[in-house]
Amino acid sequence: MSLLDISALTVRAGAKTLVDGVTFSLDAGERVGIIGESGSGKSVTSLAALGLLPDALTATGSVRLDGSEVVGRSDAALRPLRGPVAQIVFQEPLTALDPLMRVGRQIAEPLRRHLGLRGAALREAVSRALAEVALPDARIARSFPFELSGGQRQRVAIAIALAARPRLLVADEPTTALDVTVQAGVLDLLETLVRERGMGLLFISHDLAVVSRMVERIVVMQGGVVVEEGPVTQIVGAPRHPYTAALVESARVLDSALDAGGSE
Repeated sequence: MSLLDISALTVRAGAKTLVDGVTFSLDAGERVGIIGESGSGKSVTSLAALGLLPDALTATGSVRLDGSEVVGRSDAALRPLRGPVAQIVFQEPLTALDPLMRVGRQIAEPLRRHLGLRGAALREAVSRALAEVALPDARIARSFPFELSGGQRQRVAIAIALAARPRLLVADEPTTALDVTVQAGVLDLLETLVRERGMGLLFISHDLAVVSRMVERIVVMQGGVVVEEGPVTQIVGAPRHPYTAALVESARVLDSALDAGGSE
């Protein structure tokens, strides 16, 4: 049984269809990427996978997370799955984190709720969680999100997402809001943690180079529809769909421009 199994998923906002008949699966420990331009439906698909769609959107079809149906279930019914089974890291940590709560308390919440930790054990677990994301300074736990840099906030968001040891991590454009240097460090961190923990990874991005680095298989979306799916080597080396070919060509042109700039 797949850890995540999406079948004929369709998401609508009133009469407008945002995602149309999306079907793919992700096995335990597998790393899958979704790539596409803005408005392609990739982020909507990732939210639907965890039952996090806004009230204005409606989903039909099937999303099974570790065998449990997500579509049509209440938020309360899905809450036990978010943490031990799957968790998400969003693009902008400043909006994802609670601005009025110190980050140590935000990391402690899933540890308390899902692992039942209290007292000294909870404090030690928070310290370990921060150390795992390369934030060993004790002052970080006492800080509010606005007191941290963008890279530090995203590392805190990753620590919160991984606190309950999920089997699947959904990363929705997790480095887009960061500068290039910080982005590389966060990607290295995610890559290491996913590998060491043997987690499944669903990585969403518009950047083919980043996706190719992070995953084994790519799902290409355009206009809410999956237009191609396959191993990274096939998608990059022998794309079948014109849209995929255009993405690959754009990435190559950008690489060539960066190489030329660096040689001057």
